[in-house]
Amino acid sequence: MKNLSRPIFFLALPFVLLTFCTPKEETADVLSEKSIQPELLSWNEGKSKSAIMDFVEKAVDANSPDFVPVADRIAVFDNDGTLWSEQPMYFQLAFALDEIKRMAPEHPEWKTTPPFSDLLNGDVQKFMSEEKNLFMLMANTHANMGTDEFDMRVKEWMKTAVHPKTGKHYNEMIFQPMLELLEYLRAHEFKTFIVSGGGIDFMRAWTEEAYGIPPYQVVGSLFGLAYIDSTATPELIKIPELFFNDDKGGKPVGIHRNIGKRPVFAGGNSDGDYQMLQYTSTGSGPRFGMYVHHTDSVREYAYDRNSSIGRLNKGLDDASKYGWLIVDMAKDWKVIYPFDKQ
Repeated sequence: MKNLSRPIFFLALPFVLLTFCTPKEETADVLSEKSIQPELLSWNEGKSKSAIMDFVEKAVDANSPDFVPVADRIAVFDNDGTLWSEQPMYFQLAFALDEIKRMAPEHPEWKTTPPFSDLLNGDVQKFMSEEKNLFMLMANTHANMGTDEFDMRVKEWMKTAVHPKTGKHYNEMIFQPMLELLEYLRAHEFKTFIVSGGGIDFMRAWTEEAYGIPPYQVVGSLFGLAYIDSTATPELIKIPELFFNDDKGGKPVGIHRNIGKRPVFAGGNSDGDYQMLQYTSTGSGPRFGMYVHHTDSVREYAYDRNSSIGRLNKGLDDASKYGWLIVDMAKDWKVIYPFDKQ
């Protein structure tokens, strides 16, 4: 577990009305009546696609020694860099920075008073160079408000904010192959969960429409909450303190506390997901772990061992030890984002 300031920094970084959606969680009866489309269409034929499908086919075959009962078909996924992009900054950080700009007219003193004057003058690097500024950023954009108000702010931001490189709305930068993987797993009666270092309230505002993963299947980092019943309408107020950091070793803790079962399938993209994949892979019976390796500098970004965001170093070194699949984004995926041309 990191010290207090580092988790807050991570929470500030990890980061709707979406323009598209994937199927919601469905029962086996409903699925059995539908014509399931060919699986993993955006995945190129090869080792990665074959490994995933081979695991799932054996897991659902009652005659296979690798059969997994429906009750144990738990699949967990990191969010940032695994289900959507995370460069050049975590999207939750982009939200927080945009919120400060939105709130600036209500705080004219920010224009001339550091550190927010640095941010408003475009010097983001200087603003982010001091950890105390991150506390201020989170306090002003993620706390001291009701949970309903925060949910509304996130959804409003998702409607209009665009990525600085792609020009896409952030909700358009979720990975089409991973959407198909989530759907494929659910079609075979797996329950899919997000387990992310990102703020849980930030993610819960949009994950159901984006991924078909409802709020109660999202595990994330938690700020403090206070129940206020002194008014006619009692509400939960977000307060500026870190309650739980769902990163690194915190991920298995979050899984146990919130899901109550060790997963059989786990997907991540960075060393922040290492312990989650390790925890999943070392359980008894059939297990599957995978890393999304960002190798595509043309269609997305290429980074791993030396990146300050989404660093993948130890995971690459130990993948063979645990039998983890390394998904090569450039080679394994026909498209990156929904609506992209093949």
